[in-house]
Amino acid sequence: MASEKCFVLIPGAGGVPWHWHRVAAELRRHGHNVVAVDLPNDDPAAGLAEYADAVVRAARGRTGVVLVAHSLGGFTAPLVCGRIPVERMVLVAAMPPAPGEAPGAWWANTGHAAALAERERLDGGPPDEDALFYHDVPPELAAEARSRERAQSGGPFGRPWPLSHWPRTPTSFLLCRDDRFLPAAWLRGLVRERLGIEPEEMDGGHVPLLSRPRELAERVMRLSGG
Repeated sequence: MASEKCFVLIPGAGGVPWHWHRVAAELRRHGHNVVAVDLPNDDPAAGLAEYADAVVRAARGRTGVVLVAHSLGGFTAPLVCGRIPVERMVLVAAMPPAPGEAPGAWWANTGHAAALAERERLDGGPPDEDALFYHDVPPELAAEARSRERAQSGGPFGRPWPLSHWPRTPTSFLLCRDDRFLPAAWLRGLVRERLGIEPEEMDGGHVPLLSRPRELAERVMRLSGG
């Protein structure tokens, strides 16, 4: 096996460490260390700086750190790279920010509404929330995921992303072809434009953490050399 890594798993909006539990089990099965971060995402006073603080506290003192960030976690992971040694970032169905962009402005700046409308047209109408996020997750697991979600506070959404450029940390992006929330055809172009990289693609919806944990873990390990 390649050198042991420490995978630091960052949830998306309203997410908790449990949402990563299936991926964490796969990574541990391959001999790696895993930390799933508990973000203060239900605290209205907490913004991106506090989210990054939580990641730093969880990862400090560990070696071979790979940050794996889901969805809104795309705004948090880069803020950690200048504070602790990070070998690589892997963004999973994530929101890539632009310098100075507040998460609340990301939707309009990227044309998300038009992309979502086009996806809905192709799908024959707007999905309900379960279909938007959990359409390929086993029903019992989707129900538990909903029960464990936190009410995401508005804390980070009005504050500008503070970096002037993307960190030099090697970055990979995993795009989900069946994502109904961040449609693949649109996100593919956004990743190229904002990160200057070609996303890797896998089947699955917006939450492969729960729907395809083994495949996601294998891809994350391969991308990180683990």
